[in-house]
Amino acid sequence: GGEVRLAVLGARGVGKSALIVRFLTKRFIGDYEPNTGSLYSRLVRLDGDPVAVQIQDTPGCVQVQEDRVQVLDSLSRCVKWAEGFLVVYSITDHSSYQAVRPLHQHIRQLHPDARTPIIVVGNKADLLHARQVQAKEGLQLANELGSLFLEISTSENSQGVCDVFQYLCKEVSKLQHASSADRRRSSIIPRPRSPNMQDLKRRFKQALSSKVK
Repeated sequence: GGEVRLAVLGARGVGKSALIVRFLTKRFIGDYEPNTGSLYSRLVRLDGDPVAVQIQDTPGCVQVQEDRVQVLDSLSRCVKWAEGFLVVYSITDHSSYQAVRPLHQHIRQLHPDARTPIIVVGNKADLLHARQVQAKEGLQLANELGSLFLEISTSENSQGVCDVFQYLCKEVSKLQHASSADRRRSSIIPRPRSPNMQDLKRRFKQALSSKVK
């Protein structure tokens, strides 16, 4: 089978680690130490085929100032490495929502191919009493960025989390197949037509006879 490399980005405390562990184990763990950037691996089946999925959990210490994000070098390395992305914010934290656009732009700087899949995820959708970001705001932002948008609750629903990762894996797999097809097409150089020997002999005879005359 193939291999798919994903990265999960977002501000601190949005639930990136919980999201990944929920996908990998179906279990929800509410509290984590501040993440230093763990790499998770799992063999999953996409349309019946085994695929090795690697998921990079990225540090959440991004700082947003005037719609710009200060990005760590380690985060840039993760972004360069990955092929598909989840950009996560918490619906209970408006500042994490503000980090989505600059993070998305940072991904696009390192992956200018517009086909590179990026999904914007509003997490903690079960905490409606503490909501600071409306669903329509998340949808509008994702539309502006040209990305898919989903609101999920990592704590309540493992199926929604699995659906997000399965979809992202499939999109990366499609892009891999398209890129390999492009490479194959570009490597096919048309062979020069071999000269017709009979035609060459005829022209050679014509050249000799004209000299003799």
